[in-house]
Amino acid sequence: MKHLMVTFMMAVIVGSVIGQSEFADPNTPVTLPEYLRVAAENNAGLKSSFHRWQMAAAQVPQAKALDDPRFTYGYFIEEIETRTGPQKQRFGLSQKFPWFGKIDARTDAVAAAAKAAYKRYEADKLALFGQVKRAFYEYAYLYEAIDIARQNLELLKHFEQVAQARYRAAAAEHPDIIRAQIELALMEDHLKGLENMLAPVTSEVNALLNRQVDIQLDRPQRSESVLADVDETQIVTLIAERNPQIAALRDEITAARSRLHLADKRYQPDITLGVDWIQTDDARMDGVSGSGRDPIIAMVSVTIPLWGESNNAGKQQAQASMRAARQKKEQTQLDLSARAANVLYRIKESNRKAVLYESTLIPKAREMVEVSESSYRAGGIDFLNLIDAQRKLLTFEVTYQRILTDHFQALAQLEILTGGQMPLK
Repeated sequence: MKHLMVTFMMAVIVGSVIGQSEFADPNTPVTLPEYLRVAAENNAGLKSSFHRWQMAAAQVPQAKALDDPRFTYGYFIEEIETRTGPQKQRFGLSQKFPWFGKIDARTDAVAAAAKAAYKRYEADKLALFGQVKRAFYEYAYLYEAIDIARQNLELLKHFEQVAQARYRAAAAEHPDIIRAQIELALMEDHLKGLENMLAPVTSEVNALLNRQVDIQLDRPQRSESVLADVDETQIVTLIAERNPQIAALRDEITAARSRLHLADKRYQPDITLGVDWIQTDDARMDGVSGSGRDPIIAMVSVTIPLWGESNNAGKQQAQASMRAARQKKEQTQLDLSARAANVLYRIKESNRKAVLYESTLIPKAREMVEVSESSYRAGGIDFLNLIDAQRKLLTFEVTYQRILTDHFQALAQLEILTGGQMPLK
């Protein structure tokens, strides 16, 4: 009979899984890669960062371009009488040319700023993925905790039946049944609290995915089963080489250097070339040589960098900007390395504790429950010892799931710091 019940339950479970896969919403994420894909496609904050990068990139062709040509027109209210005829109106066209190297310096500064904006977009994407991973693992942990609570609830119901059977056989006292019922009430309350937590956690996940916060999500499928062993020797190097915040600051230093070069160019003049055409009517007298000929005038003008105080201030501003970017890069790299050390400690501790709970504490706690139940049935221990064994098993199982969750969340933080997937031992 027992084997038939097990077979029936397995058929129900498999059937429900197949049914869910057939009718699952393809737009509802279940696995972590699906969560990351939906977040990358829909998160409004990431889209805003992307458009900031586009805005910065659009400045590059503007920096390369010359100023627009200038067209001028003049109408002589009173005609100017010349030997060749009266002048009626004047047309002019001119183009300003910056001194050699100014456009290149300006373009280099804007291009470096655009690269920095792209690296900040990458940093925002990594940070978003870190948030999604943290929320995903927390969501998965909540379901695991609910499963454990339900299993323990069934175990307590079994213990209550054992206590009632012993009471009917006059081998136990009535307080054992009361204690079992109290534990059942506490476990049901604990389970209800966990189930109530699903709503706020679901809202957090939906917000990251840019979905309505009250939309239901399927149970997340956590595929990771093996804890990662990180190669710590490469962490500092990876932060310096791959972290997008550091890369963005390097580009900001390059942009500041180009702005300093451009500030030096402000001491050099700009040149404007142009041509004017004056419309001239025929001379009022016949026989005038060149009558009605329109004069064409070639022009050149040069700016005079006279205000040295203003130019000096611009150069000092560029120098200060470059020094500030360098100091910020140095401090950011130190801060990230310190954060990485803290995360590495969490990973090592979670590895150590996971081995302890998985290989020793949980198996021993399960064995203790079985032994305690047998001993209670035989009258060797009281009901309090049986309940204590059950509590320890519940605590160990929930703690183990918490350790796994903390481990995977710490790995996600480390990937943010190192700019991508971590090399493992």
